Amino acid sequence: MRETRVIRKVLIANRGEIALRVIRTCRELGIRTVAVYSDADRQMPFVLHADEAYRIGPPPSRESYLMMESIIGVALATRSDAIHPGYGFLSENAEFARRVRDAGILFIGPPPEAIRSMGDKTEARKLVKKAGVPTVPGTEGPVQAEEEVRAFCAEYGFPVLIKAAAGGGGKGMRIVREAGELAQSLRSAQSEARSAFGDDRVYVEKYLDNPRHIEFQILADEHGNIIHLGERECSIQRRHQKVVEETPSVIVDDALRDTMGATAVNAARACGYTNAGTIEFLVDSSRKFYFLEMNTRLQVEHPVTELRTGLDLVAEQLRVAAGHPLSLRQEDVKFNGHAIECRICAEDVENDFLPSTGSILHLRAPQGPGLREDRGVEEGGEIPVYYDSMIAKLVAWAPTRDEALRKMERGLTEYEILGVKTNISLCLFVIRHPEFRKGNFDTHFLPKYYGSREKRDASAEERRAVALVCALLEDQMRNVSVSESAPGHTGREQWLSKRLDGMR
Repeated sequence: MRETRVIRKVLIANRGEIALRVIRTCRELGIRTVAVYSDADRQMPFVLHADEAYRIGPPPSRESYLMMESIIGVALATRSDAIHPGYGFLSENAEFARRVRDAGILFIGPPPEAIRSMGDKTEARKLVKKAGVPTVPGTEGPVQAEEEVRAFCAEYGFPVLIKAAAGGGGKGMRIVREAGELAQSLRSAQSEARSAFGDDRVYVEKYLDNPRHIEFQILADEHGNIIHLGERECSIQRRHQKVVEETPSVIVDDALRDTMGATAVNAARACGYTNAGTIEFLVDSSRKFYFLEMNTRLQVEHPVTELRTGLDLVAEQLRVAAGHPLSLRQEDVKFNGHAIECRICAEDVENDFLPSTGSILHLRAPQGPGLREDRGVEEGGEIPVYYDSMIAKLVAWAPTRDEALRKMERGLTEYEILGVKTNISLCLFVIRHPEFRKGNFDTHFLPKYYGSREKRDASAEERRAVALVCALLEDQMRNVSVSESAPGHTGREQWLSKRLDGMR
């Protein structure tokens, strides 16, 4: 156990909304911040809000945000006491955590040994099983040959799930429902895992039909204290990517919460975990739960936990990284109300969810009681092709779930974004759906309901967008002088042409 250290300056090895999120907490705590950025992010809000900012490379992440030595070099040059990795990029890279530690810099996350043991899905399964944590039946180690997969299927039956041993986020994952799909699914999973993680190892586990995806936020310090902050329901997903999250889950009562929370704490203790992390479970129709994986970082959806508990998770991360004990015990954790989060992404939901890149020509965020928006880009900013397409996270809190749903619906309808396509219509579809309102859903909700919806939902959103464009055009025309127009063009034509070019 190391002695406590004062953190005066933190480098954030990330970008976008999570970088800005960390900067805000640091500012409240009187801690200076250092941003690192690629050429694509030179004018992003996180760069402008940090106390210091340094270029680390061209836009591709492999030449900038994944350059370990460049990032550590900036930290040393700026005399940063600690590095916060955010989520994604290097946040779950054990080698990066080790290099940061070896450079004499605090890593605001778990030790590299814990990242390594929980980052390898097969090793994580073995580790938590020894601690008595229930796991879905699966292979003990990676499989390479088709015959190994067939042997597992012969014992447990179809469907099965082929999963990447490294990484996460739905990459390198294939559902196999019959023997004829097996060979191609195995090759596809291995290929995608190799491309995404540089590691083509996969393993096989029994696939649970119609499960709920429920995770537990944990906090652990170096003094042996580990607590959980309740569950998050993350079952609304598309291609294993979360879209809507909420806490509490409608299927988790106090007894189940206590049992699952204690199990999550045991899993974290089994790997010597410290800092913030998440234990993910699958829960079947009889409310039996099984360990899925551990995310050794701050989650995208952490704001719903913050709103329900009143805690600042980034502040707790900083406290633990400095060697202090947690600021509270398990019995001190108080749950209050209901919180729901929607991930607002720049993507074309009508075109296979392809990313939508370009300039944000107009952005007006929802406001009012009970709404929180974490966003990393402003009006006039760019959604580049190089990174994740998430624009913002909209979070609603209220005393009850029904009230929180009404606030979220109101917030989504107030959102105005032009210049790129967004998934706001998808989020509204979920929030308004009667089965979601009743809490009757699982991880197959979107394939089941959204894939068969009537097209009028999208048409309504398109009409709303057209109406907004017309209103903006009318407003802008009042400020355009004929004298500003080019030869042969009126000011109106010139302005409209420029705007339409930006929207193509």
